[in-house]
Amino acid sequence: MEIGVIGDVTDRTIGIVDLARAVEDAGLESLFLTEHTHVPASRRDLLADEFHVADVRLLDQFTMLGAATAVTTRLRLGTGVCVVPQGDTIQLAKKVATLDFLTQGRFLFGSAAGWLVEEMRNHGVEPSTRWARMAEQLTAMKLIWTRDEAEFHGRFVDFDPIMLWPKPVQQPNPPILIGGSGGRSLRLAAEHGDGWMPVVESREEFDLSIASFASVCHELGRSLPPITVCTMDVDEATLSHYADEGVTRCVLWVQTDDAEELRARLGRCSAVMKSVR
Repeated sequence: MEIGVIGDVTDRTIGIVDLARAVEDAGLESLFLTEHTHVPASRRDLLADEFHVADVRLLDQFTMLGAATAVTTRLRLGTGVCVVPQGDTIQLAKKVATLDFLTQGRFLFGSAAGWLVEEMRNHGVEPSTRWARMAEQLTAMKLIWTRDEAEFHGRFVDFDPIMLWPKPVQQPNPPILIGGSGGRSLRLAAEHGDGWMPVVESREEFDLSIASFASVCHELGRSLPPITVCTMDVDEATLSHYADEGVTRCVLWVQTDDAEELRARLGRCSAVMKSVR
């Protein structure tokens, strides 16, 4: 099992260069960055939530990951997650391919349909359509990444033949790790993902979710894909349980607003990694 971290980068946290270097120096496998383009003023309640208070100040994840490529050589860099329905399909395909090119195959495309419906509406997305929209977007992006001339005509995504380079270094595409534990998200992961990336608060919650996901995969006739678990903390027994259930990567949350606290947290993450190995 690999061990990585996920965190927020804002205009008030540790800079991406220092963060990326610290994570790579700690010997960890991966660094994922979160995404929200904005917080709707109608959701001021989120500013009082310790897990979402930074959302209003998040820097663009693709820009930050691009900066991280210049100061790392081994670290895998990922979106954790990219809210795909809020993005333009062709632009997203370009950004993903560009990052995979810059990293020479170290990019992980964590993606999800999203949950903040007021944010989606500001992007012109009807929330009830987000899963169907994302399915079309992923299908179209895979065509863009693998064909010299790609064409797609769907309900939400529609373009005549286009030519777009660079193609991803990882072919046919960088690993698409789809988040979410609801029924429609699980189906998205089973139908279109190269892996599943749930946020897990407890071992019991994980057991219920993976049972549902395994059922969907079985229904579709596919084996269980690699699983990346995002969580606050773990002990050796929980890690062992996750490994037995097919988890191949555990991503731990880190605070990024205090350098000393970050170093201590990365040290604990490194100790977890060593215990696994």
